[in-house]
Amino acid sequence: MVMVRPRAGDFLYTDAELRVMRADIRAFKDAGADGVVLGVLQKDGKVDVEGTKLLVAEAAPMQVCFHRAFDMCSQDVLTAHLEISGIPQITRILTSGQAPTAPSPAALPMLRTLIRTASRMRSSANILVGSGVNARTIGPLLSELLPCGLREVHLSGGGWMPSEMEFRREGFGMGVGGDGEWGIWRTDEEKIREVRGLVDGAWTKFVEGEIEKSE
Repeated sequence: MVMVRPRAGDFLYTDAELRVMRADIRAFKDAGADGVVLGVLQKDGKVDVEGTKLLVAEAAPMQVCFHRAFDMCSQDVLTAHLEISGIPQITRILTSGQAPTAPSPAALPMLRTLIRTASRMRSSANILVGSGVNARTIGPLLSELLPCGLREVHLSGGGWMPSEMEFRREGFGMGVGGDGEWGIWRTDEEKIREVRGLVDGAWTKFVEGEIEKSE
């Protein structure tokens, strides 16, 4: 799935930016993408249902994931979930439970509630848990959320790799800062492989009853 994001910053978009997003969606569709990832909010922080529907209609028949703009919305999280999941083509809502990272203790109660709510509703929009997911955190996260109905997780699985650039003018940078100033961000196959192995192992334990199922 491909991110549709016309700029950095918040998720309140002008009509011109929405036109750019629609054009990007058409280009991704023509290129054969399976789906797009997007999110639109109103100035008061509520989900922009009409703006979202406009983009979703452009994306048809591709899948659509509503991204972590969901975590930035002002309204009650279950109300936001209901509004988004009411748009049939949205297949996922990416969230960290309105906390900075999904594995944090503050996030888990909200994630449990969202996953259980989506399961009860038989919603077409699965809860996709992401932010802070890695080989160190995935085990406890799955132990907590697999019994509630979690079936997908999201992670970047990447890191800054050294650049082969030899000349680096003193006092200049690439505008990134920190470790990435002269690095290149790359997905790390080994990180992905390690997490996948842990997920497969946890799923086997779950189906064999070693992880207690939620009532």
